[in-house]
Amino acid sequence: MLTLLHLLSAIALLVWGTHIVRTGILRVFGSQLRKVLSHNIGRRPLAFVAGIGVTALVQSSNATALLVTSFVAQGLMALAPGLAIMLGADVGTALMARVLTLDLSWLSPLLIFVGVVFFLSRRQTRAGQLGRVAIGLGLMLLALELIVAAATPITEARGIRVLFASLTGDLLLDALVGALFALLTYSSLAAVLLTATLAGAGLISLPVAIGLVIGANIGSGLLAFLTSSLQNPAGRRVALGSLIYKLIGLLLVLPVLQPLAHWLDGLNWRPAELVIFFHLLYNSLRALLMLPSVGLMARFCNWLLPDRADDSGIARPRHLDPTALATPSLALANAVRETLRVGDKIEAMLGRLLPVLEQNQPALNKELRSLNDDVASLCRAVKLYLAQIPREALSEHESRRWAEILELAVNLEQAGDLIERMLGKIQNEKTAQRRAFSEKGLEELTSLHGQLTANLRLGLNVFLSADHASASQLLREKRRFRAQERRLAHAHIGRLQRQVVQSIETSSLHLELIADMKRLNSLFCSSAYVVLEGGETGALKLEGGE
Repeated sequence: MLTLLHLLSAIALLVWGTHIVRTGILRVFGSQLRKVLSHNIGRRPLAFVAGIGVTALVQSSNATALLVTSFVAQGLMALAPGLAIMLGADVGTALMARVLTLDLSWLSPLLIFVGVVFFLSRRQTRAGQLGRVAIGLGLMLLALELIVAAATPITEARGIRVLFASLTGDLLLDALVGALFALLTYSSLAAVLLTATLAGAGLISLPVAIGLVIGANIGSGLLAFLTSSLQNPAGRRVALGSLIYKLIGLLLVLPVLQPLAHWLDGLNWRPAELVIFFHLLYNSLRALLMLPSVGLMARFCNWLLPDRADDSGIARPRHLDPTALATPSLALANAVRETLRVGDKIEAMLGRLLPVLEQNQPALNKELRSLNDDVASLCRAVKLYLAQIPREALSEHESRRWAEILELAVNLEQAGDLIERMLGKIQNEKTAQRRAFSEKGLEELTSLHGQLTANLRLGLNVFLSADHASASQLLREKRRFRAQERRLAHAHIGRLQRQVVQSIETSSLHLELIADMKRLNSLFCSSAYVVLEGGETGALKLEGGE
């Protein structure tokens, strides 16, 4: 029982080491890896090579699958290049299995020691995260040694021999067991390395090991398909196509299993080396054979998983990739892109408000309310997305950026509600009661509306660029807006004193709209304070009264 516990703990350590390497690489090089994938989609051979390279770095074809499915789900990549990358990912994980079976026992303690020193001394820096990667690699090498040590006494147990003797080379049964290995260890790499260890210990024959390796690949594909269940149909097609390719590989090996095992036996290599060699050979040949068919497979997957019709009419997030949550820098960049999209919708709402001021347009009224529903939905999605980012993994700069994004999302949501309430006031006072603004009053509101739109655009630019000069300009524009708002209010009072009938009838609405625009302007200019915090304390204090 203790021996079995040692084996299970060694397998768990291998899985954990793989996880540490994957998350560490994504945190340091996540943006670059995404660029490598997204910039190599024009040609299928380049996409194939990109899949090999990225998977070799992150130590997991599942991690590559998560990246690719999110790209395809967001419409940033076509399905065919995505499938080519997935074929390359299968070769990449086979190459890493070969590297990890080399005699690197001397490297494990060195990697762990150096990794711990860097990680603890520079936790929030790139060097600290690379130390994390070194720890993961060291743990993986250590885990392989522990698996071999734990498997040795197991080979002497009669019950265990009887258990593995039940796997007699039936490829379908062995593939099923291999798939279960991959699902339980959450890694085809771990399942293949475990199979090589068992073969080296004499617990399983070569035909059984071949079946387990093929099954581990299928299990990896099934795991990716299950993980993609949260994606839209476009994203799930990538995982489905990859899984189908792996099932086709099983069917191709089925009739030639015995001749293949006989040929491998003739190489006179150690059993563990034969397993790793077969894994690399099988994945490489299968990928090269399937690569020309990715276009056909893409059409087949489109037929199997058609797009679902969205009848709600409410905008859905485009950039909030759930697979990026483990990489804070990427997740924050995604949240920024989605928040800027909300800002574009707020600008569209402002654009539709102006014609409503001039004349009654029911179609625009309905469109403006629909846009506010989109704003509310997207802001809610951004807030939930930010809440899922692990705060403890954020650096000081990333924590500030997290707060900035959240604040702007809340401000834009309030702005959308305020614009819709302004629409309601206009309909109630101006349209329902057949009242119209005076020519001068409408001109003043139009001028203030133009300033408001310009400040919204400048505020979004300040939020994106964090440029001090632009932030200072935004504060100056805010003060100019306040001065203009006071002048227009005084001008309206002057028209009331002159007994201008239209101004008297719309006085309450006119002043309320000016006050609402002032509130909107404050919401749009809030990003300047964050950028200038500490740099222009005096200016901030002057503005703090609003």
